Amino acid sequence: MRPRKVPLRKCVACNEMMPKKELIRVVRTPAEEVQIDLTGKKAGRGAYLCGKLACFKLAKKSKALDRALKHPVGEDIYDRLEKDFVAVEDEFIAAKELTPDEA
Repeated sequence: MRPRKVPLRKCVACNEMMPKKELIRVVRTPAEEVQIDLTGKKAGRGAYLCGKLACFKLAKKSKALDRALKHPVGEDIYDRLEKDFVAVEDEFIAAKELTPDEA
């Protein structure tokens, strides 16, 4: 039996290719709302970030999310996302450690 293909995605900040499950998805919903999507299944245009706060700060500085989501992301939205990102970061890292590697 052939091994399953692992879907890869690129972090918009550091441009590193990683398995999809190791990245955090930021989504622009059809209602033009920007939010963090841990399930990876919300409808809308998505952009992926490493689970590191440094990558989020780099994306904020370089406006990488604006380009990836094809929508201007305001400073207030970046601030809200940063608070959400810090809250989600610990949960994301814990979930990643619990998931057994499928390698």
